[in-house]
Amino acid sequence: MRDEAALLVAEVYEAAGALRRLGERTAGTEGLTQARWQVMSAVSEDPLTVPQVARRLGVTRQNVQRVANDLVQLGLAVFTANPDHRGSPRLGLTGSGAGALGRLTERAEVTHRELFGEIPEDEIRATRTSLRRLLDALDRHQDG
Repeated sequence: MRDEAALLVAEVYEAAGALRRLGERTAGTEGLTQARWQVMSAVSEDPLTVPQVARRLGVTRQNVQRVANDLVQLGLAVFTANPDHRGSPRLGLTGSGAGALGRLTERAEVTHRELFGEIPEDEIRATRTSLRRLLDALDRHQDG
C-alpha cells in the first residue's frame, strides 16, 4: 500500500515549485521578482518594519532587508520614521509601488480564475481547510 501522506507531501512540493515559477513570471511582467512582490504585498495595507515583514513571510530579516533596499532604490517603496522604535523604520509603498502591485494583483487574479476555473469552489475550500490543518500540525510539531 502506498503512503498517501508521502504522496501528498511530494505533490505539495511540486505545486509550490510550479506556483513559485508562475509567480516569478507574473512578477517579471513588472520587472520584479516574486520576493519583491511578496514584500510589497506585506506592506501594502500598512507600513511595517523589516522584522515584522520577515515574521509575516516566514523568512529571515536579512533577506527582507535586501529586498526592501532594492524596492527603495527602485522607487517602489520608502522607509519612514517609526515613532515606536527609532532604529527600526517602517517600509511602505510609494505611488509607483502601489500601482505596480495593483497591476500584479490583477494579473494574478486573472491567472487564478484560469487555473481554478474548472475546480468547484467547495473542493478549493476543502483543500484549503486540509492544508490549514496540516500547517497547524506542522506548527505544533515544530514548537513541541
